[in-house]
Amino acid sequence: MDSESPAETKKGKSKAPKKAKESILKQKSPAEFFAENKNIAGFDNPGKCLYTTVRELVENALDSAESISELPVVEITIEEIGRSKFNSMMGLVDRERVDAELYDDYETAKARERRLAKEAKVQETQAKNAALGKKVKEPASAKGIKGRGEASFYRVTCKDNGRGMAHDDIPNMFGRVLSGTKYGLKQTRGKFGLGAKMALIWSKMSTGLPIEILSSMRGQNYKSFCRLDIDIHRNIPHIHLHEKRDNQDPWHGAEIQVVIEGNWTTYRSKILHYMRQMAVITPYAQFLFKFISDASDKSVTIRFARRTDVLPPVPVETKHHPSSVDLLLIKRLIAETSKQNLLQFLQHEFVNIRKSLAERLIGEMGPEFSPKMAVKSLTDQQIVRIHQLFRQAKFDDPSGDCLSPAGEYNLRLGIIKELHPDMVATYSGSAQVFEGHPFIVEAGVSVGGKDVKQGLNIFRFANRIPLLFEQGGDVVTRTALKRINWGSYKINQTQDKIGVFVSIVSTKIPFKGTGKEYIGDDITEIATAVKSAIQQCCIQLKSKIVKKMQAREQQERKRNLSKYIPDATNAVYDVLKEMAKSHSSKRKRFEDEDTDILRKVSAQLITKETLKEKLAQHVEKVDYEMALEYATQSGVSEEPREDIYLQLLDANANFLDFHSPIFVFRLFQ
Repeated sequence: MDSESPAETKKGKSKAPKKAKESILKQKSPAEFFAENKNIAGFDNPGKCLYTTVRELVENALDSAESISELPVVEITIEEIGRSKFNSMMGLVDRERVDAELYDDYETAKARERRLAKEAKVQETQAKNAALGKKVKEPASAKGIKGRGEASFYRVTCKDNGRGMAHDDIPNMFGRVLSGTKYGLKQTRGKFGLGAKMALIWSKMSTGLPIEILSSMRGQNYKSFCRLDIDIHRNIPHIHLHEKRDNQDPWHGAEIQVVIEGNWTTYRSKILHYMRQMAVITPYAQFLFKFISDASDKSVTIRFARRTDVLPPVPVETKHHPSSVDLLLIKRLIAETSKQNLLQFLQHEFVNIRKSLAERLIGEMGPEFSPKMAVKSLTDQQIVRIHQLFRQAKFDDPSGDCLSPAGEYNLRLGIIKELHPDMVATYSGSAQVFEGHPFIVEAGVSVGGKDVKQGLNIFRFANRIPLLFEQGGDVVTRTALKRINWGSYKINQTQDKIGVFVSIVSTKIPFKGTGKEYIGDDITEIATAVKSAIQQCCIQLKSKIVKKMQAREQQERKRNLSKYIPDATNAVYDVLKEMAKSHSSKRKRFEDEDTDILRKVSAQLITKETLKEKLAQHVEKVDYEMALEYATQSGVSEEPREDIYLQLLDANANFLDFHSPIFVFRLFQ
């Protein structure tokens, strides 16, 4: 009985408890996620990273200045850093290559022989073409392979005159992803709320160098200086230095400096194009852009001067519209609300729900709901019922008072300042709604101008920032190309230099794609509003073009008539002289009126010169009468009327502005 069979022993062992496996679940911090998926935030490659860094810093600077109603002054500098200088910054020593074959730009003897043979063949072909008198193309410069060790590095610096940052907030504002001041339901320039944080992450990935921030707020007698990087795995700032310095001059704002890997050569045109478009949509800002290189011929300095001091209103945070919320958002609002009962919650946490409407909604929800019930006690089922009713009930549309469009005046000024067109028309639509979010579409159409190509040149803006990528699928591009009959407005779509400017502002821009670079064509409300805005501009332009055509036709008519005045004068005068001779010899008698004219001809009171002058006066009169009749028949004799808008008088201002699409009249008190 003491011994066990082998089978029993094996079976007994199999029933022994197994050791629990360790959990294989892992977590990523927000910083780690964006570091691994940097293309989502527009950091696809070194060139795009440089462009996106500039864009984020410039837009943050504009937001900061506008938030305190200060006319923005933004200085952006990109300094090229050579390998030796970068190594010295990192504390590295330049070393000569020991094993040349180890490097990816190493050229073998055979490869060098093939390259030299190819270059010799090209030179021989060019010599033959030159001997035959043919046009010789410039030889393309040989492109070497650029290894990772030969990456280009740049110090990007952005300085503004904005609000500045509180001393204690700086580390978290730059070193903690998904924390900032732009969260909430309002119109913002940012796409993800990352701002300079993503530039810092890219800096840590490509150079390992920290970011430097110098900031001061109005009235502060010190400047805050902070040098930090980010602990990507824990999503917390790693502070190298954080101190207060004397603020001798009364400067306020921020100066941010970061060193990153980039590619100026491939993205030079995009960065300059972005700055130019930003100057169009913000003519009240002053930009100074510098690119500094050791090669002086590569350096660039461009100043975009301020054209106006009229700032658009500051966008304000608004409450959610009932038709735009989902279950998760309703639960979050319930958790965060300070209101005690359901009636107060509906009234104060949503727009366009008055007390009477809130009571009707609660009555419709069912007998288990009451106005005085505690909002924190709502069950999941009750919250689902509220969400269902929100989706089915009819609510007034939200107003556009919380939005801050550029304004027709600023848009027109920006277009004129940067493009110098022959003519321009602008239009600002009223606030409209999609999915419970208000939006406003502004448009401008120009004809002619400086540095404008023939055909359609489309400029897209979302919340007053330029959109430069993925233009083909954008609602503005598709509308301008496919839904506007340009010929009906006397505009030649292929021959004329046409600028189409469309700016859309909203509390929620419906971007498409991971990079949020374009607005889709699938939202009917936005597509209709864009088409209508462009058409309104075209109607204005048609009136101007027709008048220009009339003036041109009038000049052509006058020129044709005036061309024959000398011949007509000679012919008529010769006839009058013959008639005068016949009358004086009494061979033929004429009536009294004719006699008076013939007598003046004989006495040389009527000469060729006087006759020529009379004919010229007659041409002027006939030409004017014909032009006036044509204008009356075509219905363009009356000038188009434009409304003038009265701006609210701010308590701190000592002047009043009368706004029109084409001018602002300022009355000082």
